[in-house]
Amino acid sequence: MPNVKVYNMAGEPVGNIDLSDMIFGREVNGAVLHAAVRAYLMNQRQGTQSTLTRTEVSGGGKKPWRQKGTGRARQGSTRAPQWTHGGIALGPKPRDYRTGMNKKTKRVALFSALSSKVAAGDLMVVEAISAADYSTKTMVAMLKALGADKKALIVLPEVDAKVIKSCANIPGVKTTQYNTMNVYDVLNADKFIIAKDAVAKLEEVYA
Repeated sequence: MPNVKVYNMAGEPVGNIDLSDMIFGREVNGAVLHAAVRAYLMNQRQGTQSTLTRTEVSGGGKKPWRQKGTGRARQGSTRAPQWTHGGIALGPKPRDYRTGMNKKTKRVALFSALSSKVAAGDLMVVEAISAADYSTKTMVAMLKALGADKKALIVLPEVDAKVIKSCANIPGVKTTQYNTMNVYDVLNADKFIIAKDAVAKLEEVYA
């Protein structure tokens, strides 16, 4: 059972907490993590890219020159792909990139991601994450005290508008709730900062 320190917002240790083996002490499954990240990135794609083929480019109805006798290669339209301002051969067209993962695999991927953060020493539990007012300075000070002033994911037990908006314009910092975080965000963060109440709710839901 992993045991990690609990910090306050000033970066001072205030205790320890035992984390669930089922969620935070798993063997990291690299193949499932790769599949989860790939699925997430593919699902972010809009798939609206579109190029015009030779039939869709306006103009080109007239044959540029006669078929024979000019010494040049035969051409039927100025909108063929080899012409400037011609259509695009085999270019991208709108398509759906979405791919799915079953619930069991998603869960294994999330547990593997969280376990990898614990194993690397990049998971930090904070006793309570709050802001008295909308203050970016408060959240910057907390991150600096925790040594997480690069890319960080802050996980809250519930929606807290003051904390979320206070972190909104800090480069590299993202906030989420325990029930909406995804594998990509967990792995992409240098430091995974989670409120103690969020740990309890996460273990209540999954363990």
